[in-house]
Formats: sequence, structure tokens, C-alpha cells
Amino acid sequence: MRWNQPIQYGSMSDVGFRRHNNQDASIVQMCSDEKIWSRYGHLLLVADGMGGHAVGELASKIAVDTVPHAFFKAKQPTVGVALKNAVEAANAAIHERGTANHDFQRMGTTCTALVLSRQGAVIGHVGDSRAYRVRGGRIDQLTFDHSLQWELLKQAKMKREDILLNEPRNVITRSLGPEPSVNVDVEGPHPILPGDTYILCSDGLTTHVNDAEIGAIAGELPPPDACRLLVNLANVRGGSDNITVVVARVGTATADDELEDYAEPEDPGEHHGLHWGWLAAFWAVAILLVSGFSFWLLGSPGGSLGLTSMGALGAIALIVVWFRYRPVERAEAAAAAADLSETMVWRPYRTASAKLDPKFLGHLAAIETELQRAAGEEAWQLDWARHESLFERARKALADRNLPHALRYYASVIDILMAGLHQSRQAKQKQTETSTRPAADTNDHVA
Repeated sequence: MRWNQPIQYGSMSDVGFRRHNNQDASIVQMCSDEKIWSRYGHLLLVADGMGGHAVGELASKIAVDTVPHAFFKAKQPTVGVALKNAVEAANAAIHERGTANHDFQRMGTTCTALVLSRQGAVIGHVGDSRAYRVRGGRIDQLTFDHSLQWELLKQAKMKREDILLNEPRNVITRSLGPEPSVNVDVEGPHPILPGDTYILCSDGLTTHVNDAEIGAIAGELPPPDACRLLVNLANVRGGSDNITVVVARVGTATADDELEDYAEPEDPGEHHGLHWGWLAAFWAVAILLVSGFSFWLLGSPGGSLGLTSMGALGAIALIVVWFRYRPVERAEAAAAAADLSETMVWRPYRTASAKLDPKFLGHLAAIETELQRAAGEEAWQLDWARHESLFERARKALADRNLPHALRYYASVIDILMAGLHQSRQAKQKQTETSTRPAADTNDHVA
């Protein structure tokens, strides 16, 4: 990735329809300085706290405060090591806070952090919040869920159907905070291509919206609009948990930067290809063999035998070294020859189609119809004129099979209706609180 590749991003966090407080947190920290970016990269993070009352909220806040601070202060040579250490620092901070106060004991949070750097896309991950990438009409899950279901599937000791039907999906096996140390998964670096779209989200989204839908929405809509539609879709399907989404799309390098690439300095301890050392060794072996053969022709078998033996031993040594490094060179050649527009250069944890299809647009149309009916019955406060204008454009685009435009218009229409729904729910909540509030004591008290 290059410094001058623009990043479009959006983020949104919502309490959902069944929770009273939001224990999710997120942060997007884009580097504005080229030198800092060259060393670290852009950082995006989602954390989903757990614990009663405000405990989970505190844990996720500590994560989003600590990880960026520790990461951008790191002295480690690679992004992966720096990110791993930063997540471990957040674990230590949460654990220390939890053990210092009885009410905060065992508090924890998930943490999924993505760095877009010159080294590539690097992920530090603990818990069941997820990182995805959309590329070439497919969505790839880049992280492994640290959940009971996924761990059982990995062990393959039970049938997949039995695991998914009988084991709860919200039981996580790893998080930041409960223990003094934590095992952090570091994924990548993965190559970054122009047009790549990355999604970080809490399980409040993935409980209600499947991978294909996430990919279609994030791949087509501008990141802020994609975040709003994804949150709205999760809420309209139940909103059983807090919902947090971060979407970032990588653009194309500007014209001024096209000739400038950022390559990592080569590690002198690594060997790639035929360097001068290889050539010198090859010529030394060749000279020994030729000299030995020459002595044999001149009738000096003693000198011939010694030089030929040395040359043969040198040739054997070169062959052994060559085969030792051959897997590395072969892997590099395969990576160079691979079409990086394909998502299967490496194997993601899950993959699905991210292409828009009429069936999904028809589903959005049905959601819009149901919301519109409820809005009319309950007299939601909406900008009905704007709603009708966008609704007609959405219907026309869908009839014309212009799926990207239909998605954009339906996203806007649903957003208008969901804003009305939220306003209606807030008004009812205030009315309920007012009606249940005890009457003020109006009796006079005389000392």
C-alpha cells in the first residue's frame, strides 16, 4: 500500500433494540503524517465489552484508548509485533482495573484491530468480533471466532449440525481482561489492492446479517452509508445486541505517487534469489573442477584428485543449500505469479459471494413496505415528501434491474423510516418514564 492511496471510511455504533447501554466501542485513527504512516499505518478497531452494568462499557473503552496509544509508541520492527504487543498492553490494563475493584472483576472485551500499512493489512484479534475484506465480488472473513461453536468445529469432534443446533453461539473462549495474559491472533500481512473494502464489526451485526449481505452492502455503498444500512438491517431484524460497524475502502494512488512505492528494506538475514554470494560460490566450484580436470590432462593425477575432490564437495554443498532455500524461493515465485485480484491467494476462514442480486433487493423492498405500513399506523414523524421521491426512484431502479442504484435508494428510504422509528420509540420511553415517576411530595414540612 502507498501513502497517497486515499481511504474512505465510516463508523457507527448503536445500542440496539433490547439493551439499555452500549458496551461496544470503536476507533479509527488515520495517520496525517507520512513518516508516521510509513512506520505504523492507519489503525481501525472494534471492541465489544462484556460484564454487568457499566463494566463491559469500561473494558471496551480501555481497549480503544490503550491499543492506539501503545501501538503508535511502539519501537518494534514490524507492524504485526507492534500490534500484538499493543493488544497485550490493553489486556494488562483491563485486568489491572478489574482486579483493583471488586465490582469490575472478570470484566472483559473482544478486540479486533486492523492496520492498513506499507507492509499490508495486519490484524490483531481476540474474541468473536470480526474482520472481513470485500474484493472481486467476494467477502472473506479474515479472523477466527474465539467462540465455543468455532472451537468445536475446529476440533471436529462433533457433527457440524449438532454443534450449530445445540451449542450457544454467544459463548466466547478468549477475551481481553479476565486473565493476566492473553493469546492474540495476528493475521497477515495480506496484500492491499485498490478497491479493497474492509469491515470490522461486533457480533451484534453478524447475529442478524449474514456474510453475503454484509459483502454486498459494504462493497457497493459508500462506507458511511454502508454502516447505516448494516445497523438498520440488524435492528429491523431484532437488534438483540449492541451493533458496531467500521467500513474502510482503499482508493487508487494519486498520479504524483504512481512512481513511488514503499518496499520494506530487505532483511540481511534473508536470502532471496541468486545474490553475489551465490555467484562467487558457483565460480569457485567451477574453477576447482576445471583446474582439477586440467591437471589430469597434464598428467598430474595427485593435483587433479585434490582439486576435483574439493570442487565436488563444494558442488554438493551448493546443492544442499539450494534445496534448503528452494521452498522459500518457490513460494515467493508463486506469490509473484498469482493474480492478487483472486481472494484465494491465501485461505480465509470463510468466504461468500458479495454480489448484489435481485432477491436481496426484493427483501429490502419488503422491509421498506413493512416499515412504511408501521409508520402510517403509528404516525411517525417523517419527511414524507423526500421519502416518496426516493421510494419511487428505488422502485424504478429495481424495475430497470439497475441493482446498485436500487440499493442506494432503498438504503436512504430505510434510513428515513428507521429514524422515524427511533424517534417514536424514544417518545414512548419518555412517556412511560413520566407516567411511572412518583408524584412530588407537596406537603409542607415545618421544623
